Amino acid sequence: MQGRNMTRWRDPKTDPRQEKKSNVITPQGYARMKGTADYLRRVKRPDLSRKTGEAAAMGDRSENADYTYNKKELNQTIARIAYLEKRLDELTVVDRLPTDQERVYFAAFVTLENEQEEEMEIRIVGPDETDNARRWISVDAPLAKALLGKRLDDEVSVAAPGGVATYLISDIRYLPPAS
Repeated sequence: MQGRNMTRWRDPKTDPRQEKKSNVITPQGYARMKGTADYLRRVKRPDLSRKTGEAAAMGDRSENADYTYNKKELNQTIARIAYLEKRLDELTVVDRLPTDQERVYFAAFVTLENEQEEEMEIRIVGPDETDNARRWISVDAPLAKALLGKRLDDEVSVAAPGGVATYLISDIRYLPPAS
C-alpha cells in the first residue's frame, strides 16, 4: 500500500511539491532568506560539526544518542543550506514600485471586503516569503492570481473550500522599496 502512494507523489503533475514556483521575491524577503543561509553556514553548521566530533570521540557510535542526533541535525542543516543557496540563485528581487500603483501587482498590500462587509488585508509576495499569520500570500495562490491587475473597487471571485468567495478591493498600497 505504501509503495503505491509513494509512486503517486513522484509524478510532477500530482505532487504539490513539484509545482513550479514563481522566482520573485521582495528585497526584505531576499535579505531574510540570505541571512538565514549565512547563519546556518557560519554559525549552526560549525557548531553541529563540533558537537558531532565531540560525540564521536566518546566511543561506540551505534549506541551514542548525542552522535546520532547531532549527525542528523548536521545533515539536515547542510541540506537546508544547499536548498537556500540554490533558491537564492534562482530568485529575482523586485525592488521597484509599479508605474501604475492604482492596480494590484507583486508586493501590493490589498484590503479586501467580503460579502459580510468584513475587511482583511493581504500582501502578495513570493512563494518563499509567505506568512499565514501576517496574511502574506504567494503570488502563485489562486486569490493572488485573481487580484493581479485589478483596480480599486473591482470585484474578485475565487474558488474557496466553502464555495466561491467574492471580494471587493477597497484599498491598494505599496511600501517604498527601501522600507
